[in-house]
This record gives sequence, structure tokens and C-alpha cells, in this order.
Amino acid sequence: MDEIESLFDDANGDLAVGDLPSAIEKYRMCVEKAPDFFDGWHALGMALMKHGQYEDAIDAGKKAVELSPNDQLAWSSLSLFYVRNNQIKEAEAAGTKARILSWGGKIKRE
Repeated sequence: MDEIESLFDDANGDLAVGDLPSAIEKYRMCVEKAPDFFDGWHALGMALMKHGQYEDAIDAGKKAVELSPNDQLAWSSLSLFYVRNNQIKEAEAAGTKARILSWGGKIKRE
């Protein structure tokens, strides 16, 4: 198992036991070492949201959908991050993209 996978697994373990600060730190290390690591960005966003850091979660979510624009879960998560930050217009736009993907559509890279 390579270093990033091991770090990611450790972060997932921290998240599972509720150690959000440690999980966030490890997810950040993953994406710093591998900036194109979609799962790292998505997990970082989720951990940040759970920790109440909504703007940082949005930034991570944007990076995730940039890396994988046709991932329905990434768009749904980004929509949730926006909702938590009271950015309803943006949440609705991200949610619409998730619905398009659920119907079998595709999203163009912006």
C-alpha cells in the first residue's frame, strides 16, 4: 500500500471514531501530496463540513467536482456544503447537476 493510501485509511479511521481534526489534517496531507486525488478532496470536504468549516468544505467540494465533473455524489455533497453555509442559490445549482447525472446526463468541465 502506498503512502497516500495508508494516510487516507488512517484519516478514515480517525473520521470513524470522531477525531475530526486529525482526519482533516491527514486528508489535507493526502491532497497536498496528490493534488488530483479525488477521494481525498471529497473526504476532506465531508470532514470539514462535519467540523463546521463550511467555506473550506465548499473549496474542497469544488476541487472534487473539478476533478470528477460527472460524479453524482460529489455534486450532492457540494450542494450540502452550500446549504450548510446558507448559500441556497449555489446549493440548488449543484443539486441540479447531481440530478442531471442521476438521469444519465453528463456535466461539461467548466
